[in-house]
Amino acid sequence: MVEVAHAVRAYWLIAALWIRASMAYPLSFWTMTVGGVLITFLDFVAIWLMFSHLDSYGGFTLREIGLLYGVTSISFRLADMLVGSVEKIGQKVRSGDLDAMMTKPVPVLAQLCADRFELRRLGQIAQSVAVFGWAAPIVEWNPQRLAVLAMALVSGVVIYFCVFVAFSTIQFWTTDASEFANAFTYGGNTIMQYPMTIFPLEVVRSLTYLLPLTFVNWYPCLFLLGLHDPFGAPGWFRFASPLAALVLVGVTTLVWRQGLRRYRSTGS
Repeated sequence: MVEVAHAVRAYWLIAALWIRASMAYPLSFWTMTVGGVLITFLDFVAIWLMFSHLDSYGGFTLREIGLLYGVTSISFRLADMLVGSVEKIGQKVRSGDLDAMMTKPVPVLAQLCADRFELRRLGQIAQSVAVFGWAAPIVEWNPQRLAVLAMALVSGVVIYFCVFVAFSTIQFWTTDASEFANAFTYGGNTIMQYPMTIFPLEVVRSLTYLLPLTFVNWYPCLFLLGLHDPFGAPGWFRFASPLAALVLVGVTTLVWRQGLRRYRSTGS
């Protein structure tokens, strides 16, 4: 626990340095923040336009898909802001910067995640929150559903954090596999913006048992909407987001440690 507390404190100290640096140029910061809102807004506009010719998609209405979109996007954008910089492991390996990081009395993972912390990503998070807020009235809210939502959002951030770290760690072996990692991070978020009913059963099973992204929004949102799982998954899956996150944390920890042991410096 002491090591975790040390890592968290170091992370926030490094992140604070980059926040102060970005706020030194307020016009640039707000321009990039607003630009992030507009760019990510186009993602949902594409879904909106699709419904100009459809009443439902995969058995889901536009607002129901908006709920799926909002939950996964909030989780993903938060994780991207907090730890997205870990994708740059390959660059750090090739430049030798990782060697310098390993000489400091701060966990390497904390340094990588906090490096060039981008507060302007709050604009993208705000867009996701806005879509969720627009879709939220279709849910008959009660304390239990609010608890499931909170549980899903926290677990979703942890799950995407693990996906970022685990697939970025592959670069310890390849030194350049950022696009491969993006297929699972950004690509995974894009898939989860749509109902699982439009995908083959094999894809749904893969996203449940191999890379548990369905626990980010699919199963929790089925509970929020009062719907049964069309694939016949156990009912307790709707509340299993924390369990999926915990298992993925364990797997990611093993992968990260193996990757760090594999690292042999850049040489000269």
